[in-house]
Amino acid sequence: MRIALAQINATVGGLSENANTILQKTKEAQAALADVVIFPELALTGYPPEDLLLKPQFISDSLAVLRGLAREITGPLCIVGFVEQEKGKLHNAAAVIQNGRILGTYRKVCLPNYGVFDEKRYFAPGSGPLIVSVGPTRIGLSICEDIWTDEGPVQQYRNMGVDLLVNLSASPYYAGKIRLRQQWMAHWSRRCNAFGAYVNMVGGQDELVFDGGSFLTNRAGKIVASAPQFEEALLVADVPAQKKRRAPSRTGRILRVRHDALAGEPPRTPSLAPILRPVEEIRRALVLGTRDYVNKNRFTKIALGISGGIDSALVAALAVEALGKDRVIGVTMPSRFTSRGTFQDSHALARNLGIRMITLPIKPLVKTYAATLKIVFQGTTPNIAEENIQARIRGTLLMALSNKFGWLILTTGNKSEISTGYCTLYGDTAGGFAVIKDVPKMMVYALTRHINRTAVRNLIPLSIINRAPTAELKTRQKDQDTLPPYSMLDRLIKAYVEEDRPLSEILTLTRDKSMVKKVVRMVDMSEYKRRQAPPGIKITPKAFGRDRRMPITNLYQP
Repeated sequence: MRIALAQINATVGGLSENANTILQKTKEAQAALADVVIFPELALTGYPPEDLLLKPQFISDSLAVLRGLAREITGPLCIVGFVEQEKGKLHNAAAVIQNGRILGTYRKVCLPNYGVFDEKRYFAPGSGPLIVSVGPTRIGLSICEDIWTDEGPVQQYRNMGVDLLVNLSASPYYAGKIRLRQQWMAHWSRRCNAFGAYVNMVGGQDELVFDGGSFLTNRAGKIVASAPQFEEALLVADVPAQKKRRAPSRTGRILRVRHDALAGEPPRTPSLAPILRPVEEIRRALVLGTRDYVNKNRFTKIALGISGGIDSALVAALAVEALGKDRVIGVTMPSRFTSRGTFQDSHALARNLGIRMITLPIKPLVKTYAATLKIVFQGTTPNIAEENIQARIRGTLLMALSNKFGWLILTTGNKSEISTGYCTLYGDTAGGFAVIKDVPKMMVYALTRHINRTAVRNLIPLSIINRAPTAELKTRQKDQDTLPPYSMLDRLIKAYVEEDRPLSEILTLTRDKSMVKKVVRMVDMSEYKRRQAPPGIKITPKAFGRDRRMPITNLYQP
């Protein structure tokens, strides 16, 4: 049997657009002489549709589009993820379509309700497995979470004599997750003595990125075909017939469909996509997430403040790769604390990237603010209030450009800063999308060096990479005046935020107990800032926002 795994970039709510993509990929699968073409989880609605699922009109519209799509589908058997409605309940389902008809559906049994997932809010679970019998080949269907547990419906396929396990998935990316998917599918292939076909969504959706990486495993669990990550693809592969099959049990639903075998078709040479290095995987996730957020929300251009620091340099480089130099505008806003070196570096970066640079000095505006506040501030010692006025002036100027020209403003704060609140509310947090919100500072350095190696030149000036990080809001200011060294800070944040380790364990990471307690308190006290920050791309197992939902009013202290 020849199968085609169609990893498509679906857009939430884009029913007609998604249906057109499904139809086009089905035609491509037919041209490749595929017997079956399989699409990701909720391919028709996009994933996750969230509270669109609470709108009756959305459900009825999506079902109408599905029926229209089914009427146009000819050629291979088509399996498509959609939202099914029955007796007032919604199901995360897969439709089995052939020759203009919906022949049957499979309903997802295991509904995840952790991390970024809220499926129990919307869906009712299915009742059990479904085998689609295509000629002599028995295909066992499952959807995403169904294979991530030994208690799911896939366990039953062991006794049902399946030849091919199929999993429709919309599995959000974080670094290294593709290996977990491959391990689970290999596990089930071995247990069921069956080939495994895993088809994943690709594309950006708000904070989430879907990285594709669809693949086929043989009965021994070895990957024999795979699609690239972070791009649309149609992976076509042959599944050999089972020579000796264990007698199937009679339990479970079996849907028999017509199958016209391909006569004399030569075997398809399997395609194996290269395995990406971790830093390259993260770079591609950030580029794809940025591109899709900008394009799917129909912005023509983006702008960002370029300070001469490493964070804004990285965001600018990623934005140019995602959108092209003509759609990216840099804005430098020097103050009296801006050094000659950072000012020159910001312009050197702009020249290297080929982007337009706007210079808006803020020194006169700072003086105006100071004069306005002089009476109120009289008798007080200058402190962080005066420092943050500069950041807020910059935020105001960027938002003025956004309002005037319709540009989306990208913020440039990294996870280390956002974790500890080392960012100015309504200042450097002002904007519409936070590209590196989930990127720790040490990974920022790794990414900038990787970008330079890939470009085979110093696209990001080395002076930016080598300079000690500074906000330049006062004389001779350095980040480490306030924060621990980033190499240690990132370890503490990972332990406390991503791994939820108790304070007693975190204290073993360093001899400086007071530093640990300071970092934990900074993280806890900054929740109100994070709640007001723009969305950003998830690249770690636990990101702020959908993953980690802490109360702002919270008296608990570890």
